[in-house]
Amino acid sequence: MSRSRSVQYTSSPLLASKTPVWRSKFIVAAIALGFTGLAARAVYVQVIGNDFFQRQGEVRFARTLELPANRGRILDRNGLLLASSVIAPSIWAIPEDVDRQDPEVVAKLRQMAKLLDMTPAALDKKLADEDKSFVWIQRQVDEPIVKQIAALDIKGIYQRKEYKRQYPEGESAAHIVGFTNVEDRGQEGIELAFNEALGGKAGSRRVIKDRLGRAVEGVGETVPPLDGKDIQLSIDSKVQFFAYQKLRDQVIAQKAKAGSVVVLDTVTGEILALANYPSYVPDKRQNLTGEQLRNRALTDTFEPGSTMKPITIGTALELGRVKPSTMIDTSPGRITITGSTITDTHNYGLQTVEGVIQKSSNVGATKVSQKMTAHEMWDSFSALGFGQKPQISFPGTVTGRLRPWKTWKPIEQATMSYGYGLSASLFQMARSYTAFAHDGQIIPATILKSDAPAVGTQVFSPQNAAAVRHMLWLAAGPGGTGQKAQTVGYSIGGKSGTARKQAGKGYAAGKYRSWFTGMAPIEKPRIIVAVMIDEPNAGSYYGGTVAGPVFGEVVQQTLRMMGVQPDMAVKPQIVATEVEESF
Repeated sequence: MSRSRSVQYTSSPLLASKTPVWRSKFIVAAIALGFTGLAARAVYVQVIGNDFFQRQGEVRFARTLELPANRGRILDRNGLLLASSVIAPSIWAIPEDVDRQDPEVVAKLRQMAKLLDMTPAALDKKLADEDKSFVWIQRQVDEPIVKQIAALDIKGIYQRKEYKRQYPEGESAAHIVGFTNVEDRGQEGIELAFNEALGGKAGSRRVIKDRLGRAVEGVGETVPPLDGKDIQLSIDSKVQFFAYQKLRDQVIAQKAKAGSVVVLDTVTGEILALANYPSYVPDKRQNLTGEQLRNRALTDTFEPGSTMKPITIGTALELGRVKPSTMIDTSPGRITITGSTITDTHNYGLQTVEGVIQKSSNVGATKVSQKMTAHEMWDSFSALGFGQKPQISFPGTVTGRLRPWKTWKPIEQATMSYGYGLSASLFQMARSYTAFAHDGQIIPATILKSDAPAVGTQVFSPQNAAAVRHMLWLAAGPGGTGQKAQTVGYSIGGKSGTARKQAGKGYAAGKYRSWFTGMAPIEKPRIIVAVMIDEPNAGSYYGGTVAGPVFGEVVQQTLRMMGVQPDMAVKPQIVATEVEESF
């Protein structure tokens, strides 16, 4: 047997070569340095910079989820819903997680787009930016649709619980309740005025989320949401609907631009109705215009025309300058003051102060105003709320215009006596008449329910207030300008007004606003109703003819709903031929 040869490793030239000592030391030092660096980094991460890295981790994985509060309801005086919230989840996505290359996912996305009433292109556009980790697909989606989308089980598509407002009374109460935006914050009306109380306070929940946005662990304490408070209004939804319906019908019939109605309770000062036309549906606000959104009864001011004459007469009665039986010579149907001529539509001749109101004589009102100083008239007008912002909890109320008495010229004092040269909103006009309905007291108005009788400020004596009420009764009766405001079963009193519309420094040709403001029943008034029709264009423009019928229908229906007993025979007063009013 041949003998095996042993391998002599030392004889290998490669192994036999000597390795420099510095090389091995360098390797050992490098390894030691690496471990030292790792240890230092670990100490920095875990001890020195722990707070920073903890925050960065929370930013990436921890989330504070907002727990939305349920917005409070808006109720009418009888507890009927005017606005409430319903669950309406929102759909959102993580674009980078939605695999739009998968045909099956694409088909599901098309189904989702159809359910959301979106085009596939619109949905693709929202998902196009894959660098985003969050994008809204659609806010406040109806629950049945959300359930169908959830059933599609598309990776990267999620939902979040939110609420959507509903408005059961629709356009009839739109200008009162207003609306909220998609974030559930009030934008108009009561929704805006009481946004803080209605909105409540959102809660929160701290969670850890995975990369798919799913909550996998709760951390910290959960703060429950505090739901908003309910707001109960003074509005009667039935009166509101009826007033809106009659107003809308008359605006359309008269081919008018717009109109408003205000109904006040003369005992409590509560606003029972505040209607405007044109209107809108609060939860369907596409393509809205300012014409639809404006709450004209509060935001628009006009020269009130002849509806100011009872206030002028009431002021003169209170100052003792005239009595109801005082004779005023209105012949020959015109009067010239400092070069300007004031006219009546007819020569009414010799009239009592009551007759001045009944016939609506501008000349008669002017002659009564000449028995007073500008300061005295201004004091009375101001006490009745003219030139002052109404103190009600509602956004957008306006002040109107009543210039300081020291600037009044004789002709301006004369024109103000019959409603020109000052301006007021329909609401201000309605409230001023509470002084005649509430035994001479101007009472505060409220949009919130209040069962307590209102306490007002005495402007006229009860006797003088009653005297003016009698004049208003005459003005709405035979021979007066407001005969078409009569109702069945209830006595009424009121004053019509027809005012030319301003255009620049003058007045627009053929454009008028028609007013009627009054109360019922006349001996012990329970409500005040004010009506304004803007630019009637169907032949007549007199307040008694255009606004009067709406007044009569709203008064009759409202008093019946309130359970007020009729105070006169079933038949209304006989309506004679139409009497034209001066303006």
